[in-house]
Amino acid sequence: MSLGQELAPHLPFLRRYARALTGSQAHGDAFVRATLEAIVAQPDEFPRDVDPRLGLYKTFHAIWSTANIEEGEEPSMSPTGAEGIAHARLSRITPLSRQALLLTSLEGFSSEDTAYLINASPKDVDSLVAEALEEIERQTLADVLIIEDEPIIAMDIETIVRDLGHNVTGVAVTRDEAVAQARQSPPGLVLADIQLADDSSGIDAVKDILAEFSVPVIFITAFPERLLTGTRPEPTFLITKPFQRSTVKAAIAQALFFDAATVPAG
Repeated sequence: MSLGQELAPHLPFLRRYARALTGSQAHGDAFVRATLEAIVAQPDEFPRDVDPRLGLYKTFHAIWSTANIEEGEEPSMSPTGAEGIAHARLSRITPLSRQALLLTSLEGFSSEDTAYLINASPKDVDSLVAEALEEIERQTLADVLIIEDEPIIAMDIETIVRDLGHNVTGVAVTRDEAVAQARQSPPGLVLADIQLADDSSGIDAVKDILAEFSVPVIFITAFPERLLTGTRPEPTFLITKPFQRSTVKAAIAQALFFDAATVPAG
């Protein structure tokens, strides 16, 4: 099997990670393209002593780290909009903390594998994750609309959201209900399933909401690779079903991290 064939199944998830890290599909996908270009240019430099997925993320991190303007700063891809909004927060949260949080909670890497990826110890990784969660949660609070037709899943998500200190404005099970609830109580964050109770689409519900409100959205699906091809406008934040509570917490924290409505005063 060629190196390209080995890496292909992992590319959708690298896109997810890169988008979550940068807060942008465009910038995240640009880093992924740069990673692939580096691998094609120097295939002999690809780490062959580890799992291909680990090697892919390791190469990505090498690209990410060399994109810094100055040592200790976030990589720059001409940040505007959401990334510009997040600049004040980035000064409070170290890049390693955010990377550790996303690698463990969103991507499911162990502390040991994450330590390898960011050149730290497993103990350091655990401390970085705790630090990132504490800091981001302290800075970001929002009204949340949940669009989910499975009652048990909806209850679980609602519990997670409330435990983080956020307010749940409603739980919608259809497209029409979601739009109506958004109009009644404009949300600061939307968590949306893809398939809804009346066979309507959560994607369509979100499109309707975004036509009227500027709000960050996290999609929830059992088939994330279908929305992570890198060939069309796609979600920046996406959770895979079945999900871990820590995954939802990390995605919420990161989505709000880049949102204008939650920028702390001062």
